[in-house]
Amino acid sequence: MTQPVHETLRLYTTPEKYFIEPLDSGSNELLIIDRVSFEISLVDGLSQIPDNTASKLIYGLWGIIRLVAGPYLVVITKKTKAGEIDGQTIWRVASSEVLPFQRTMLHLSEAQIADNKAYLTMVEYMLKQESYYFSSTYDLTHSLQRLYHTSPDFVQMPLHERADPRFMWNGHMLRELSQQHELSRFCVPILHGYISINNCTIKGHSFEYILISRRCCYRAGTRYYMRGLDQEGHAANFVETEQIVQYDGYRGSFVQTRGSIPLYWHQRPNLQYKPDPQLYSSSNHMDGFSRHFDSQVVNYGKQVLINLIDHKGPEDLLEKAFAQQVTNSQNALIRYESFDFHHECRKMRWDRLSILMDRLAEEQEKFSFFMIKKDGTLLRQQEGVFRTNCIDCLDRTNVVQSLLARRSLLEQFQQLGMLSPGERVEDQVSFEKMFKNVWADNADACAKQYAGTGALKTDFTRTGKRTKYGLLQDGVNAVVRYFKNNFSDGFKQDAIDLMLGNYIVDESEGIAKPSPMRQEKDWKFYAFPVIFLIAFSMCVISILIPDEHPSEQIMYVLFWSTASIVSLGAMYLFGNEFVDRPRLAQAKPKVD
Repeated sequence: MTQPVHETLRLYTTPEKYFIEPLDSGSNELLIIDRVSFEISLVDGLSQIPDNTASKLIYGLWGIIRLVAGPYLVVITKKTKAGEIDGQTIWRVASSEVLPFQRTMLHLSEAQIADNKAYLTMVEYMLKQESYYFSSTYDLTHSLQRLYHTSPDFVQMPLHERADPRFMWNGHMLRELSQQHELSRFCVPILHGYISINNCTIKGHSFEYILISRRCCYRAGTRYYMRGLDQEGHAANFVETEQIVQYDGYRGSFVQTRGSIPLYWHQRPNLQYKPDPQLYSSSNHMDGFSRHFDSQVVNYGKQVLINLIDHKGPEDLLEKAFAQQVTNSQNALIRYESFDFHHECRKMRWDRLSILMDRLAEEQEKFSFFMIKKDGTLLRQQEGVFRTNCIDCLDRTNVVQSLLARRSLLEQFQQLGMLSPGERVEDQVSFEKMFKNVWADNADACAKQYAGTGALKTDFTRTGKRTKYGLLQDGVNAVVRYFKNNFSDGFKQDAIDLMLGNYIVDESEGIAKPSPMRQEKDWKFYAFPVIFLIAFSMCVISILIPDEHPSEQIMYVLFWSTASIVSLGAMYLFGNEFVDRPRLAQAKPKVD
């Protein structure tokens, strides 16, 4: 059995060192981090801690991240209990803190200090995001089925070594600690996504309903800056969602995935409400497509690819290209199912989703689900997954995934004897309400992480029908998404790349090499907004201040209004100059 990660620690701080004492191990080991030499060591005994040293409780280490000023120690300072899985506690990160090794910044120039502050702001921004989870004993990064089929050697490995690197969001920050095997109990893997653990009752049967969404840290980013595939075949916004039922020692699991359309394409923000998606014409799409699904088949088995994007308009380009790649691949382990969600469900006819569900019924029965008895006997195994996507892999995707999850639940409840043949999950009023809200909350969490707002269409997920209030809320979210995607996502993309190690800060930045934080804006960025503000102001003044000669006033109004429209049109024409663009790692995939 793997030794658990230390769950509670005390951090002592002196000008020269950080001392980290485990409080739950019953041993006298002490982790020492030298703030001057940057040396990390583990010793026996607490005698090295000076008397009267300031201290505080912490609940885990994110790890160490290096910025211009040097290394910073990142710690978890608050946590809340999310629930238990198989009797093991799952925690949500409630608060974190970034602590510098260096005591002063006298060794930096003013420009370097400004750059370091910008990087530090990015790290703190990411730490304040919701939905980070960890456990000192349970491997959150693997599904029940993967854990069941592991070897005894795997079970003996430290948690951070056995964790699936796709879902370990502090892998980069743990790299310095993980190089020393004796520090394994200080290395806690942190998951980003969504976890909901609920105690439920159906017809007198008490059980736990659990939903886990694991957001992949490969090709992670924001809505418009991360689309399609990278060179290794990793898809943007890839999320593995596992539904777990725990009942009387039995455990059942149903896994689904979502991910960006697996081609090389982009959709850069440019002030348009919805920029047109574009394929990279010179890229080897089949190479990336094959890399992606080769790994998916290894991880999950057979695949049904549910594509929910439009069959008309700008999205149609991607639909046709996706379908063609599936045909060209001649891969017997994948099947393509295209469903024009917006067309089929227009005028709030969401009952028509039953058409898609009927098409998927046969495969879902074949794929089945994973289930084991209380003694560990395998009853069923999931043989394949549904990989669902829309353009963003958020709103439409979550609706369909929740329908597939409910159907799987019905089979599991019947196998466990909780429901009889002919009974429906929907008729279990209390559970159905909880189920809908959990999936709607899952949609909101995934959407906030990728697009910046809660999900659209969650009124259907929560209530089972589309409402006018839901349409209004979708409109508000769409407007907020527009502004965030155009005017703040460049910073957010940089923050993600910095946390995940896609960009490594060089301490010589600003001296021996140029700093990416000091990129100059094009002249149009300054000129057109100034011209617009002047022209618009003069237009308003011309309207409000009366003139003895009305014809001249009309001419002034026409002139300044025309200047306003022309300058605004120029800003729209050169829209990519005015959006907030990433400065650190390249958002464009490295393709041939």
